[in-house]
Amino acid sequence: MSSRAIPYLCPYCGDDDLRPHEVPGADGEITSPHGAWECRACLRAFTVKMLGLIARPDLGGER
Repeated sequence: MSSRAIPYLCPYCGDDDLRPHEVPGADGEITSPHGAWECRACLRAFTVKMLGLIARPDLGGER
C-alpha cells in the first residue's frame, strides 16, 4: 500500500493534470506538504486527507 493517496481528478474542475503541491521552505528547500496537490488546469491547490474507516451498516442478518 502506498503512503500517499493519489487523486485521479481535480475536485474543482475534473481535469487529470495533477501534481504534488510543492512550496519553498524558510531555508529555500522545496517541500511537499502531506496530501497537498495542485491542478495545472484550474490552478487550484487542495489537500486530500483520510479521516478513517467507517463501520459497516448492520444489515440485520441479511447478506
